[in-house]
This record gives sequence, C-alpha cells and structure tokens, in this order.
Amino acid sequence: MYSFIDVNGLQVDLYLNEQPTKTCGHVLVLVKKDDKWLCTVHKRRGVEFPGGKVELNETSVQAAKREVYEETGVVITQPQWFAYYEVHDTIPFCKTVFIAEVIEERAVPYDEETIGKKWLTKAALFNEPNLSFYMRDEGMQKIIERAEQL
Repeated sequence: MYSFIDVNGLQVDLYLNEQPTKTCGHVLVLVKKDDKWLCTVHKRRGVEFPGGKVELNETSVQAAKREVYEETGVVITQPQWFAYYEVHDTIPFCKTVFIAEVIEERAVPYDEETIGKKWLTKAALFNEPNLSFYMRDEGMQKIIERAEQL
C-alpha cells in the first residue's frame, strides 16, 4: 500500500497489484495507443483519464467499457484490473483502476460532462495546462508508472 495526501488534503491509500477488499463504486481506465494515453476533456475539471461511477446492476468491467465509450467514443478490449485506491473523504470511496487497449474509435456526441478527447504522451500529459486536479497528485504518477510496466 502507498499512502499520500491528495491535492484536496485527503488521505488516499493506493493498492497496486492487490485485489480490492470491498466493492468499489467508481472506475478509472488507462488506455494507451502508440505511446500516448487516452484522456477525456471534462467541462469543469479539465483533462483526465476516463472513468466514473458503477451504475446499479453493472459490474466494474462493464462500467469501465461504458465510461470510456461515453466519454471518448473509444471501444476498448476487456479491461484488466491492476490497482485500486481509497479516498478517505467525509464519505469515503474506492476506485478500481483498469488498463485496456483500443479496438476502434468512433465519432460520438459527447455527454453533458465531457467536450472531447486527447491522446497525450506522458510528458505532454503532465505538462497539460488544463490538467484536472485528479491527475495532479503523486498517486496518479504511481498508477501511470505501474501501467507502463504492464
């Protein structure tokens, strides 16, 4: 386990290569193609990896596929779990982290939260001026480092 304080001052516990001990209600999906990472452009938060909430009667794998498609138009392979993290907020929450590959890209109307997608190298990602606060903490760097080893 790797613990850190995020940009909002909350304790986060990151587990790499450890199965979640509870059901996580959120997903985060890392998709890489040609040395670039798939990002969505959130209307309020900025550039971040696709992800979101697991809906009622949906598995985390189904949620991962759905969120990536809804936010970017990218159809992905079966997502592979490789990490999860817990955020110790007033109402704590857990997020499962997946990695997947691209099957195809489709043009889709973006939803109410996103306005596009970007493919960014690791260097470009961390130099992105509109980078979401979710992407700015040391835990995300650890997640990307681990994903690059897979």
